[in-house]
Amino acid sequence: AAATALALGGGLLLAAWRWLRGAARAAAGASMRGKTVIITGANSGLGRAAAAELLRMQARVIMGCRDRARAEQAAREIRAEVGERAEAEGGGELVVRELDLASLRSVRAFCHRVLQEEPRLDVLINNAGVFQCPYMKTEDGFEMQFGVNHLGHFLLTNLLLGLLKNSAPSRIVVVSSKLYKYGEINFEDLNSELSYNKSFCYSRSKLANILFARELARRLEGTGVTVNSLHPGIVRTNLGRYVNIPLLAKPLFNLVSWAFFKTPLEGAQTSIYLASSPDVEGVSGKYFGDCKEEELLPKAMDDLVARKLWDISEVMVGLLK
Repeated sequence: AAATALALGGGLLLAAWRWLRGAARAAAGASMRGKTVIITGANSGLGRAAAAELLRMQARVIMGCRDRARAEQAAREIRAEVGERAEAEGGGELVVRELDLASLRSVRAFCHRVLQEEPRLDVLINNAGVFQCPYMKTEDGFEMQFGVNHLGHFLLTNLLLGLLKNSAPSRIVVVSSKLYKYGEINFEDLNSELSYNKSFCYSRSKLANILFARELARRLEGTGVTVNSLHPGIVRTNLGRYVNIPLLAKPLFNLVSWAFFKTPLEGAQTSIYLASSPDVEGVSGKYFGDCKEEELLPKAMDDLVARKLWDISEVMVGLLK
């Protein structure tokens, strides 16, 4: 009884804390009518929440997803939430396209179709990610986290740059993580063939996201295309499916995650803000959290490392021989 009372009391305190905490929200009322947005990994979590909100803002949203069946189901659910009438009346559109970031062939096929069918691209949100998975390799032989989180998005973005430039002013939004702080770019073992630590490799891929965004912003100066990276905070999504939690600890974990972790909609606010807000028009090369600019550690602002990573990535994905 005492344990139950303690748990209930703790739950109430956590609920009160969550209510008082609130969450940063992107500015309401912005319109994305006439604009096309691509979101990778849009069938669940942060990507799904961003897709729903941008559809509400009347954008044409292209959901780039690995599992087409799950993406179609998510699209049906989003339409039901947002209201199919709004889409039918020209107040936005939701489109599903197959995109597997663990396959450079799939990335190229997706981009080829986009370039054939889409007259413009206003926003690219590089959102999809793999989190702390066991050692696995992509179709092209890259360590899975580095291959999906960095290299897949690196190729995707580069192949779509021409369309983004032609649609300027346009925006690129790169979803990273605060865990970049624990990563290092080891050019001697980018593919983790000498050693593998799933936590370190995730952090390295997220550091690579920030360095990529920084170098890309430098290269795009004067083009009208802006690039910014962000961390969403700790969010309750299925990204942690490879994290093993002991059975007896799951009730406590669920309570703590409900009280302290953001919902997907709360976590997606900074992505939505960077994709749509007039407040960041022309802002590029910055790092955001909770819809505000934040400072980076020196290793995430090392331009020499960023350029070297860019050069090596071009070779790895086949942009340069």
